[in-house]
This record gives sequence, structure tokens and C-alpha cells, in this order.
Amino acid sequence: MNLTMKYDKCKDILEKYDQRHLLNFYDILSGEKKEFLLDQILGINFEEICNLYKNSYIEPEKNDIITPLPYIDKTKLSNKDFKYYNKVGIEAIKNHEFAVITLAGGQGSRLGHTGPKGTFELKLAHTKKSLFEILCDSLKVVNYLYNISIPWYIMTSENNNQATINFFEENNYFNYPDKNIRFFMQNKLPITDVKGKLMLSELYRINEASNGNGDVYNSFKENNMIEDLKKQGIKWIFICGIDNVLVNPVDTLFLGLTIAKSYEIASKSIFKENPNAKEAVFANRNGKPSILMLNEITEEMNNLQDSDNNYLYRETNALCHLYSINALEKCTTLNLPYHRAYKKNTFINEEGMKQIPESPNSFKFEKFIFDAFEHFDKMLLLRVEKNKEFAPIKDLEGMHEATKLYEKEKVKA
Repeated sequence: MNLTMKYDKCKDILEKYDQRHLLNFYDILSGEKKEFLLDQILGINFEEICNLYKNSYIEPEKNDIITPLPYIDKTKLSNKDFKYYNKVGIEAIKNHEFAVITLAGGQGSRLGHTGPKGTFELKLAHTKKSLFEILCDSLKVVNYLYNISIPWYIMTSENNNQATINFFEENNYFNYPDKNIRFFMQNKLPITDVKGKLMLSELYRINEASNGNGDVYNSFKENNMIEDLKKQGIKWIFICGIDNVLVNPVDTLFLGLTIAKSYEIASKSIFKENPNAKEAVFANRNGKPSILMLNEITEEMNNLQDSDNNYLYRETNALCHLYSINALEKCTTLNLPYHRAYKKNTFINEEGMKQIPESPNSFKFEKFIFDAFEHFDKMLLLRVEKNKEFAPIKDLEGMHEATKLYEKEKVKA
């Protein structure tokens, strides 16, 4: 298809969906940039994005029955239980039945870092370590202990994929067997303004963003990674984010508990100390494991306790999830919903000038990884100690706290 035919086709599409402004600067573009813009337009599902925008204003009627989701407190397990469940988990690790997926599609812009978030370095007392190296160190310890090599899958985004791969190559994969590290990209969606108009990030480029951590299931499948797991005989997969410097990616206790108690999915939780904190919590929704969003949590629920004075709705999500291979494969078949997020995004204004907004100006549509939980009858929930297993780096303030905790819990250990 030549350039003129592409232009005519794009013009028809944009007319249909009232997005004609995307071609406002077409005439002043070079031939290469014209082609880039037209190809991008032809690759976008305008029906989908327009429907997402419209439907995001529709509040669905909810008559859900909410009940507590039982959890196990790691600190209250007996020594006997610790030993038994650890033994079960270790056996699975030794049998090469375990793999790790890391969600690393984000940039480090909120940390003042240009590049993939995983390449951001913590300034420790005697050295510097990137978030990727910190996680890699944890995996290497287990590899050494049990004479194995855990398959490590890293989900990137279009914005940081090549930079991530280059970083690993430049650092010799941190002496991890490179054949056991695989990268795959998550999908993306256009960003819209508050009126549903797609936005330009450059005169020739439509602003698109990764479509949330819930896309890990589809992206993993689309890149033939499920088949890759099966060929290796993998039975259990742990998924975590890159920004939690205290994450234990190979927790034999957690794995052993899940196996011994015959669960297909499991997650770690952190106790919500401040009932007014803006944190979603685990619960059962209509008898199925779920996450309650902030607008679903009442003051009464925040303070509800059982007969032993344990809070019933205070378990927050640590983004530490464990799946059997069958459960993960099931998740790849699900049509998870999109959620609308109000964000700040640079854009090209009507005069063709780039604008940097001071406040949120656009909508991003994201899938959440935990929306898959409602498709299972039950899940194991393990409460862990925040200062030992949860120190995510979201901004500079969090970075300083995470650095202190990492040096205390990991470096000295």
C-alpha cells in the first residue's frame, strides 16, 4: 500500500471515530515520519479505545457479597510447620519445577532516572546496585544452594525493552546464565484526553502507554512463554514487580504451603496498619478471592475484627503472586477488564507545541493482575512482615527508606 492509499484509509478511520486532529501536522512531516504516523494509526483499534473511554463513565450496578478472605500469618507458624513446608518447597525447587516472572515495564522518571526502572541504582554503603542486580542476587543464592538455574522471565515495555536488554548485556547478565533469562514485551494502548481524543506525543507520534500489569498473562502467552515453561517441566511460577528491593522471589515456605494445602494460586499480604491509608485490600467477593478498591472499603470494614481481635479487611497487596502452571495458563484465557487512571502526560497542542501539564490531563487504561483472582474458587494468602519483605521504590522518599531496609535485611544478612 503506497503512502497516498494509507493516508486515505487513515483519514476514513479518523473521520469515523472523530479523531481527525491526529493528522493536523501531517503536511509538514518528512516522508519517513508520515509513514510512521500512518502505520501507527492503522495499528490502533479505535473501536476498542473509544468504547473503553465511553464505558469508563458507566458505573456498573454492584450487589456483591463481601466476606473476609482468610490468611495465614507467617510469624505465627510453628517451627514444625516451618520445617515441613520449607521441605516441600525445597523439593519442588530442586526438581526444577519453579520459575520467576518480573514485571519491569516502567521507567524511572519519578526517581529522576532516565531509563528503565530496573536499571535504577541504590547507593549502598560500599557499592551501588541496580534493582535488576538486587533481584538477580536473590536468584543466584538459590541457584548456588541447590545447584540449579531458575528460569527468569522479564516483562518489559516497548519504551524500555531494548534499553533493558542492552543493560543486561553490558553487565554480563550479572553472571546469571543468560540462556535462562528471557525478555518479553507487554502490550500498549493509546492515551486519551478527558474528552476521549487521542493525544500526540510528537507531531508524528500518537501517545501510547503500557496497558497495566494485568497484561502479563496475555503478553506471556503471545510470546509463546507458556509452551516454554511446559517444555522445561515448570509447575510453579512466581510473579513480582521490579521495585520491591526486599522481595523474596524464591520463598520455599510460601511455595511449600501452597503445594501442601493444594492451592492453585497464592499471594502475600501486608497488614494495613493505618485504616485510612489509600491501599486496596484482599477479600472474598461473592465467594471468590478478590481485591477491594478504596471506594469499596467502608469505615466499618476497616475496623471489623473477629473474636480473637484480628482485623478482617486489612490485608493489602504486596504484588507477590504464585501460580501453578495450570492456573497461569487459565489466566491467559481470561478477558480482564480495563480500569481508567487519571494521569499527567505531555502532549502536542493545537499550535504544534509540546506541553507539559502541571496536573493530570489524560486517561490511561490499564488491566490489573489481581482481577484474575476472581476466576478461582480459593487462594492462599500469607501475611508477611512489611519491614522484612516489602520495600517498594515508587519515588525518592520511598527510595531512601527502601535503601535503609535493604542494607539492614539483605546486606547484613
